[in-house]
Amino acid sequence: MKLLSVFLLSALIFCSCTSTQGIRAAADKPNIIVIFADDMGYGDMSCNGNPTIKTPNLDRMAVEGQKWTNFYVAAPVCTPSRAALMTGRLPIRSGMCSNKRRVLFPDSKGGLPASELTMAEALKDLGYKTGMVGKWHLGHHKEYLPVNHGFESWYGIPYSNDMDADREIINKFNKESPKEFSRGNHWKYPRSEFWKVPLMDGEKILERAPNQELLTKNYTEKAVEFIKANRDKPFFLYLAHSMPHVPLFRSDDFKGKSTGGLYGDVIEEIDWSVGQVMKTLKEEGIAENTLVVFTSDNGPWLIFDTQGGTAGLLRGGKGGTFEGGMREPAVMWWTGTMKPGIVHDLGSTLDMLPTAVSLAGGKVPENLDGYDLSNVIKEQAKSPREEMFYYRGVEVYAIRKGRFKAHFITRPEYGGGKTEVHKIPLLYDLNEDPSEKFDVAQQYPEVVAEIQKLKAEHEASVKTVENQLEKR
Repeated sequence: MKLLSVFLLSALIFCSCTSTQGIRAAADKPNIIVIFADDMGYGDMSCNGNPTIKTPNLDRMAVEGQKWTNFYVAAPVCTPSRAALMTGRLPIRSGMCSNKRRVLFPDSKGGLPASELTMAEALKDLGYKTGMVGKWHLGHHKEYLPVNHGFESWYGIPYSNDMDADREIINKFNKESPKEFSRGNHWKYPRSEFWKVPLMDGEKILERAPNQELLTKNYTEKAVEFIKANRDKPFFLYLAHSMPHVPLFRSDDFKGKSTGGLYGDVIEEIDWSVGQVMKTLKEEGIAENTLVVFTSDNGPWLIFDTQGGTAGLLRGGKGGTFEGGMREPAVMWWTGTMKPGIVHDLGSTLDMLPTAVSLAGGKVPENLDGYDLSNVIKEQAKSPREEMFYYRGVEVYAIRKGRFKAHFITRPEYGGGKTEVHKIPLLYDLNEDPSEKFDVAQQYPEVVAEIQKLKAEHEASVKTVENQLEKR
């Protein structure tokens, strides 16, 4: 009996040691989770002032962690924005932007070049397990898929959920339905069979036209599985939701739940998903060793009215270079390590790769447009980012430097409307006027001149590369 007791005690000690070895090892390399919404606006979180949509889990992240009020993407539409997140480089440098085709489509032949170092590849080289769940939109041909860009696993769709439309089914539905919605009843009453987008696992297509009502729930389940499977080793998880990009879908559990209508239901299910990730991290005992970042790929798609979200007090939305198109909701959470609070300094998705590499103990590449924000995250030190370039396609439409933003070109986000090239750029003080209502160019000619010089210097640094979005 005594020998048995000694044996059991030794076994218990051994198991305890081995079960924590992975966590101890991972403590030197924090887990990193990036949760990316699709077309979610600055004003769609309750902690950013939305009066009808409830986002308690995002609010909790903001209170326990950091809420960033000046956090930007590098483009106001999907493909170039996602390229910037993955590479830490402006999409003009990788050929992942275009004036002719703003994103990749099912007939596109191009994608993110193999020469670009992705966040997944950089972290994998540093000993991380890498997994992606959700929307990719950086190329759907084999060589461009996530599993060929550093991710060891991927479950999701290769591009937006409104692509691969079945026009025959949609036209029949619109013809037979009441004409009460100007842009087509298939948007107001979407059905999964209207869009034949493929659901994939790695390089394999699982099905066409998957049940989109289950996408958010299924993505969440896959993300939780990945976290549990890799709890004892450092990991990078990229959870890229397909919503709230139209067409809007949510599971039965969230139908009619929000006072914000269909769009509110969709956002509240995404917030639930965030809560499931946080809950899993706590249950697995790795919350204190995991940085979670939540933001969106661009602003709200305003042409879809109440189905398009809101940028709150910010002007404009998806597709444009006013603040609503590129300043995004952003919260970060790292229990026990992060200094909580509201961060007013500038940050960007461009900064995620260098920050992740720095936190993982690696050497940050020198050819990036991103900055290492690790000291801001840990201590709320001053952000090294002082400027932001607002690209529409391959052109710089605006630049922010410090508190001021100059618009060289303005243009409506979608549809017709006049493109204006401003001989004297419009200038806004974003600290006092985040809604970009009051042009102060006449008051600060020296600021205008300084930003014009910055524009010339930046454009001189851009080298011509093959355009990936125009390959067909």
